[in-house]
Amino acid sequence: MLLSWFDREQRKLPWRGARDPYHILVSEIMLQQTRVAVVEQRYASFVQQFPTAERLAAAREQTVLAAWSGLGYYRRARSLQAAAKKVGGNGGFPRTAEALRELPGVGRYTAAAVASIAFDEPAAAVDGNVKRVLTRLAGRVLGESEYWDAAQTLLDPKRPGDFNQAMMELGATVCLPGKPLCETCPVMALCVEQGAGVKRKQAPRNKSEMRYLLAVNDGKVLLRQRPKDNSLMPGMWELPECKAKRGPAAPLMKLKHSITNTDYTVLVFSPRESRLPAEAGKWATPAAAAKLALTGLARKILQRAEFLRC
Repeated sequence: MLLSWFDREQRKLPWRGARDPYHILVSEIMLQQTRVAVVEQRYASFVQQFPTAERLAAAREQTVLAAWSGLGYYRRARSLQAAAKKVGGNGGFPRTAEALRELPGVGRYTAAAVASIAFDEPAAAVDGNVKRVLTRLAGRVLGESEYWDAAQTLLDPKRPGDFNQAMMELGATVCLPGKPLCETCPVMALCVEQGAGVKRKQAPRNKSEMRYLLAVNDGKVLLRQRPKDNSLMPGMWELPECKAKRGPAAPLMKLKHSITNTDYTVLVFSPRESRLPAEAGKWATPAAAAKLALTGLARKILQRAEFLRC
């Protein structure tokens, strides 16, 4: 039932149908903590720039981070490149989930997804969407090992990759968190907990404010590089911080930005020459800035200011 539904209703995504383990790994790493709509926009350009693990392994880190800019969680990009280097050193991609877990940044879910889709290994992949489906099928919250055992029991060994994708697709498009579309679910007859089920209390999100300076002179923008030993986004490029409690004038723009469990109000000011930051920076043209490893927020601000087009 589920596979027939998947064959008929699956979304047309850029990585669907891929059998190259490298391309599958790229899509799975990108999809970690990033919305599908965002990955759809970035996946094709990334694999065009780095079509093979060898090309990614040979690239400069700053080039990889620049290509990743806007996807967030830049540690994933560094891990992906490290995995590509290890694949090259080993002479090719590992073909089992167990061996794939030896690659940097590859956990149990990602390893099972790549192994099942690329190599037809009957290894169940359990992510948040799959857990939600299994919770409703069982009518209760399961323990971590129970989720994996249940998924492995249900797995179709003849089409393990498609079955894993079907379970994820079901959770992403039908078995939704708040208002599941039970009437369109292909396995509704097997489901114990139909409907929204018990609402789980969510932790309140933190609120904070960030202030930046947008200094543009002679068609160039002033950028600064985060310290290489910084715990958050080391080596990435961003706008200089406005350290004054009050901006030089009314802000040029105000926007919202979210990072993990915090929602930020971002204020951007245009500084007077005397208020430019003293620390070392770099004046970059739009073409040069587009090639830098910009933070997602810096890219968003520069796009809003029409300094960058994409």
